[in-house]
Amino acid sequence: MAVDRSAGRRALSRSTQRALPTPPAPKSSSAVDEVQPPRRFAIFAVVALALLMSSLDGTIVATALPAIQHGLHTSINWTSWVISAYSIGMVLTLSLAGKLSERFGRRRFFLASVVIFAVSSLCCGLATNIYVLIALRALQAAGGAGFTPSATGIVVEHFGSARDKAVGLFGSIFPIGSMIGPIFGGVFVEYWSWRGIFFVNVPIGVLLLVMCLRYVPRDAEHHEERRALDLSGMGLLAVGALALMLGISELGQDRASIWSPLIIGLAFVAVVGLGFFTRHIRRVTNPFIDPHLIAGRGFAAVNVINVLYGGAVSGLLALVPLYAVTRYRIGVLGSGTLLTADGVATVVVSSLAAMALRRTGYRWPLYIGSTTIAVGMMGLAFRPSGVSPYTWLAICAGLVGVGVGLSSPASRNAGLQLAPEKSGSLAALRSTGRQVGSITVISITTAILAQASHPGAVQAKIFVAFALLLIVVMPVIARIPDHRGSW
Repeated sequence: MAVDRSAGRRALSRSTQRALPTPPAPKSSSAVDEVQPPRRFAIFAVVALALLMSSLDGTIVATALPAIQHGLHTSINWTSWVISAYSIGMVLTLSLAGKLSERFGRRRFFLASVVIFAVSSLCCGLATNIYVLIALRALQAAGGAGFTPSATGIVVEHFGSARDKAVGLFGSIFPIGSMIGPIFGGVFVEYWSWRGIFFVNVPIGVLLLVMCLRYVPRDAEHHEERRALDLSGMGLLAVGALALMLGISELGQDRASIWSPLIIGLAFVAVVGLGFFTRHIRRVTNPFIDPHLIAGRGFAAVNVINVLYGGAVSGLLALVPLYAVTRYRIGVLGSGTLLTADGVATVVVSSLAAMALRRTGYRWPLYIGSTTIAVGMMGLAFRPSGVSPYTWLAICAGLVGVGVGLSSPASRNAGLQLAPEKSGSLAALRSTGRQVGSITVISITTAILAQASHPGAVQAKIFVAFALLLIVVMPVIARIPDHRGSW
């Protein structure tokens, strides 16, 4: 009887458990409620303003360099480091920013980045000597480096099925900053002071803080164990990347030689540092950067596209005004406006391409975009017949902008879709690749032109060689996983 009663109680217990509702599974740290469309616009406005401010600050200083040189009583060589320090600082800190945004939460890290950027901008405006200003520009870059990975992560987390379109629209923000940066810089220098180009970031930073606290949802709580940061990997990458960027920057100086002891020494340190970094991340259990994100299936092709079709193309385009002056004797003002056609084309086409991405997939926009870029680059090299040089260069620059606009949303989404949970690290890798590609192309090209007796003709040959390189590398696109629809 005791056995029967015990069996009966067990049966009753099982039937009762079946009758009870199953408790919901705990929500993972990466699963965040999708926000409603009205709030999406506010969130996108926040991250877009931050990305615009960061990209604008990379170009706004260019027109203020003479004023900074005069105001701080320094040489042009040291003054140029106000720009170089920002670019190198971005390269050195982007990967770390991507890692930290995933570790501590995208919203928290975005807020911290805004504070660092705004405070360092204020200090830049108050700097009294060039050395302090250069150091503060590197700190400002560290804050700006946090915008891209955290903004991308915020969109991926909260936009649900609309995240592909929102991420694709990022490509229309950066060209706007590149276009209006020099204009704003000229206005501040003309009617105020070179310090104004830094002070303007302070009220924008305060506005970003208020808007982020108001509209961006809080980060989900992370319950998984936090592993120690890979400090050894961070150190190796920093040494290798810093040596590489310093060597490339030095190569771009006047009368620089690739065989100089300084450049050879920096190249050696870069190869050793990056080599040991590659070996290190393949051997540790918690690497600073997952090697699969660099050279894994699909990721390697995306990274090549970002470096070559993104960074290198933008670097060569930045030298089009110089080409217009040296080959066609176009005035400084006219040559400076040539890139407007490229910027407008990129903004318009990238916005349309982002909206059509679910139908086109990733490969076709990349194929068509890369072909258009190559045609535009090739066109820059040939002297026009029956068309003014300015009109011809503007048309070719616009063609390149169309190609960049077509390919940008596809390359952004192709990488992120492979590992959405690593959106911060992937966005950082993309930005790092673009920075390295741009700095490398600019430095190598200017080093070649410095030795040329006819710089305009030599630069035309560089455009042709680069266009052929784009065509040769085009088969890499076939290795990018294609996709249609939302992800």
